[in-house]
Amino acid sequence: QVQLVESGGGLVQAGGSLRLSCAASGGSFSNYAMGWFRQVPGKEREFVAYISRSGTSTQYGDSAKGRLSISRDNAKNTVYLQMNRLKPEDTAVYYCAVHSGGPYYFTRNYGVWGQGTQVTVSS
Repeated sequence: QVQLVESGGGLVQAGGSLRLSCAASGGSFSNYAMGWFRQVPGKEREFVAYISRSGTSTQYGDSAKGRLSISRDNAKNTVYLQMNRLKPEDTAVYYCAVHSGGPYYFTRNYGVWGQGTQVTVSS
C-alpha cells in the first residue's frame, strides 16, 4: 500500500513562494496519477492540481491557475506543488493524493491521502 508524506508548508508573507513536496513509498509511484487538494476549517476539501502518471498532462483548479504549478519526479517518487504570488486566501492545509480513476477534481476519486501540510499566508 502506497503511503504519502507532504512537506514544505509554513508561514509566508503575501506575494511570497513555497514549494510543497509529497513523497511516496510502498508502491509503484510512476503508475499513479496524483493530485493536490487544500482544505480550510469548516469547508470542503478543494481541488488544486492534478498530474498524470508521466507528468505530461496537468490540470488546475480555478484558484491555482497562473500561480501554482504541479510537477513530479518519478525517479524520486515525489510530486511537487510550486506556489507563487501567494495570497492570504491560499491559507489552508494542503494534501496530496493518489488518483484512482474518474474525474480528477472529485475527492472521492482519490484513494490514498497524505496527512497534510499547513500553509499560512500573512497579509
